[in-house]
Amino acid sequence: MIAREEGEQFLHVYKGDIERAIADLRRIATEKKQQISRPKRPISEEVVIRVSGLTKSYSVGKQQVSALGGVSVDIHKGEFVALTGVSGSGKSTLLQLIGGLDKPTSGTVEVYSQNLSKLSDRHVSEFRNRTIGFIFQFFYLQPFLKLRQNLEVAGIPLRTKPVDRRKKLESLAEVVGLADRLDHFPKELSGGQMQRAAIARALLNDPKILLADEPTGNLDSKNSAAIIELFEKIRDEFGTTIIIVTHDAAIAARADREIRLKDGVIA
Repeated sequence: MIAREEGEQFLHVYKGDIERAIADLRRIATEKKQQISRPKRPISEEVVIRVSGLTKSYSVGKQQVSALGGVSVDIHKGEFVALTGVSGSGKSTLLQLIGGLDKPTSGTVEVYSQNLSKLSDRHVSEFRNRTIGFIFQFFYLQPFLKLRQNLEVAGIPLRTKPVDRRKKLESLAEVVGLADRLDHFPKELSGGQMQRAAIARALLNDPKILLADEPTGNLDSKNSAAIIELFEKIRDEFGTTIIIVTHDAAIAARADREIRLKDGVIA
């Protein structure tokens, strides 16, 4: 009886605190749900990447290790796709094959109707420079160059005119929010700013496709969210096809489609 009275007294005294705590939990749950809700955007019917029966094996000593075991998937123009799965599931291998950074053991990768396996190394390199931009977890900015020069060097392989490169990089710096940082060295930038710089560099040659491998892996949650918003802006404004490898479920939920890999195949 005494215990019951003490319990009722406790509830009476702390009723307001309990109700506020419950309200806070409900609010957090609602915000979380809104944060990871998949946006609804129109998707083109045009297939720009066609992966068919893709396999990739590596020799490790005397053993053959299978990274991909027969992946087939179509990706449409302007689509924002997230590749997910545990470490070793084949995500990064698939991304590298789509980008022509490696060749498959069997199967084909067609990008804008070009079978990458049938191109020479030189022609694959030329095709990449014209068509694909790469963004990685590590920023790969040259520490001895100011941001302006770090961005400009990306346009040199295509032999664009210096005046055109400079005009373009200044425009892109504006897009990614770094217009006031062009004369700073990488050490003077935050992690989020360096990743924004890497994105601007990847966009310098007007790629039709952006491939990103864990681009938010070294960033905190606030900067990660800002980078994903930037990807969405690029997708919506430029119509760029984006494929991102990520472990973050909230980030994957912001994509138009999630492709989950397990043991080298689509789960």
